[in-house]
Amino acid sequence: MTARTPAPLHGTAFGIDIGGSGIKGAPVDLAKGEFSAPRVRIPTPQPATPAAVAATVAEVVDSFHLPADLPIGVTFPAVIQHGVARSAANVDDSWIGTDVTAVVAAATGRRALAVNDADAAGYAETLYGAAKDRPGVVLVVTLGTGIGSCLVVDGTLVPNTELGHLEIDGHDAESRAADSAREREGLDWAQWAARLQRYFRVVEDLFWPDLIVVGGGVSKKHASFLPLLDLRTPIVPAELRNAAGIVGAAALAARGGELD
Repeated sequence: MTARTPAPLHGTAFGIDIGGSGIKGAPVDLAKGEFSAPRVRIPTPQPATPAAVAATVAEVVDSFHLPADLPIGVTFPAVIQHGVARSAANVDDSWIGTDVTAVVAAATGRRALAVNDADAAGYAETLYGAAKDRPGVVLVVTLGTGIGSCLVVDGTLVPNTELGHLEIDGHDAESRAADSAREREGLDWAQWAARLQRYFRVVEDLFWPDLIVVGGGVSKKHASFLPLLDLRTPIVPAELRNAAGIVGAAALAARGGELD
């Protein structure tokens, strides 16, 4: 089988990143993977129920003059299975079992697609960032409050991997290796790198990726910890930073959920 990369995208789509503190959105130039207008951010309503969040999403969309047929991609902090939230992180538990795609489509009157937030960010890196033009198995890992993961195989997203919740040495992986663990326990870079070494060695033994991309805010300090890792897999920092979720959601919406 010949390895391949995603076909290039053109035109514009709209991306929205739903987070626990803010809902952000912008139109995305799909040829460049960049915002085509400044991002708009509105605080996430509390409680973050489906009705309240959907109304805020519509407010973000209405901040722009968009063509009626422009697709909307939405990142959501949950496992998203065929548009339906199967978990909820930093949003109201009433989202569990809710069809996020349908709720957003109804609120905005537009064609929509919902995707896990880590999957959106990782997919953006494969199209426009650190993994661009890299065929094969690409693993994107975000290190923050938890550990998010995105697995892309020859341009096709394998959704909802949730590799931050692997049990390693009797612990939920992110409880020991997330950036929040480094801060909470006052670990220096070498101490934290030892934990990352253990985590990434298990992951590479499971998936044998061709490339690992590390994102999250701490990736800006990648020179302090990535060189300390001894892996067989090339490991590089992410490039798109905070734009990744919006860009990836827009790209996935433009593909209509067909990721090949």
